[in-house]
Amino acid sequence: MKTLENHMVLFDGECPMCKMYTQAFVKTGMLDANGREAYQNGMDNVCPLIDRQRAVNEIALVNLENGEVTYGVASLFKIIGNACPVFKPLFAFKPFIWLMSKLYAFISYNRRVIIPAGQQGNGFAYQPIFKKHYRIAYLLFTWFCTGYILTAYAHLLSPIVPLGNAYREYLICGGQIIFQGLIIGTFAKDKRWNYLGNMMTISFVGSLLLLVLLAISKWFYIQPLFFILYFMAVAGLMFLEHIRRTKLMQLGWTMTITWALYRVMLLGVIFLFN
Repeated sequence: MKTLENHMVLFDGECPMCKMYTQAFVKTGMLDANGREAYQNGMDNVCPLIDRQRAVNEIALVNLENGEVTYGVASLFKIIGNACPVFKPLFAFKPFIWLMSKLYAFISYNRRVIIPAGQQGNGFAYQPIFKKHYRIAYLLFTWFCTGYILTAYAHLLSPIVPLGNAYREYLICGGQIIFQGLIIGTFAKDKRWNYLGNMMTISFVGSLLLLVLLAISKWFYIQPLFFILYFMAVAGLMFLEHIRRTKLMQLGWTMTITWALYRVMLLGVIFLFN
C-alpha cells in the first residue's frame, strides 16, 4: 500500500472516533508514522495559513512541502486514492463526491454525540460548529432505524408482551424525543440538542444489539423467555450508558430518571390497554 509522504492529517484529539480512523491510516501505511497530529496541539506549527475553524469542522490534510491544505472528504479521498489508485476515477465522479460530502458532514457534525468526548470537548478554543439541520437529520435517522428494529423485535416478545400496531414503536421512540426535549428545556435548554443526540445514539446502539438476536432467531429456535431476558439486559446497558453520558454533560440525575420513567409508564400503558 503506497504511503502519502510529507503530509499530515490534523484530527480532533477530543474525538475517539477521529483518533481511531486516523490511527488506522498510519498503521496500514497510508500515512507516515508522524503523519497525524491532534489539532489541539497547535495547528499553527503545522501550517500557519490553515483555516482553523474549518479544520475543526472538517479534517484537514496538510502538504508539508508546499503548505497546500485540503479539508473534509477531499482529505480522505486524497489519502485513500493515493494508497489505492483504483478508486481515483470514483473519487473524481461529481455525484459521488456530493453524496460522500453530505455523508461526511452528517457524521462529522454529529461525531461528539455518536462517541462523546471524555470532557465534552471544552478544552480548546475552537469547537465544531453546531448545525441544527444535521442534528435533526441524525435524530430522524436514528428514530426511524430504532423504530424499525423494535417493531420487528416486538414480534419475538408477543407471547408475553402484547403486540401493538405497526406504528407503536415509532410513536414510543418519537414520543421520548419530544418528552425528554421538553424536560431538558426547563432547566438546561442550551444542552437540549446535545442531549437528544446522545440519547438517540443510546437508543440506536441498543436496537443494533437487538438486531443481533433478531438475526440469530431466523436460523435457530429460541425460547420466548430468552428474548425478554435479552431485551432487559440491553435496556440495563442502555441505562448505564445514559448515566455515563449525562454525567459527561453535567446534567445530574434528572434526565436519567425521566428517561426511565417514560419507559416504565409506556410499558404500563401497553399492558393496561391490551
